[in-house]
Amino acid sequence: MPDLVTALSVQAKALAPEDRARLAEELLASLDPHEAEIDAAWDQEIGRRIDEIERGVVQMIPADQAFAQVRRALRR
Repeated sequence: MPDLVTALSVQAKALAPEDRARLAEELLASLDPHEAEIDAAWDQEIGRRIDEIERGVVQMIPADQAFAQVRRALRR
């Protein structure tokens, strides 16, 4: 008789791709419970930044200009 992990794996592989992806994400998240907290903090930060952009609080610059600024700063 196959072990539980093998049986679960066979069942999981029969799921639709989006369900397999969701299951994989949940299993990975369960290995490091702090990762869920980190993801939630990043979600909050992303929301804050989007809000600032939409309200015009921050000025956006093209990526090529941003990378040029970083390169100049690293050369100092």
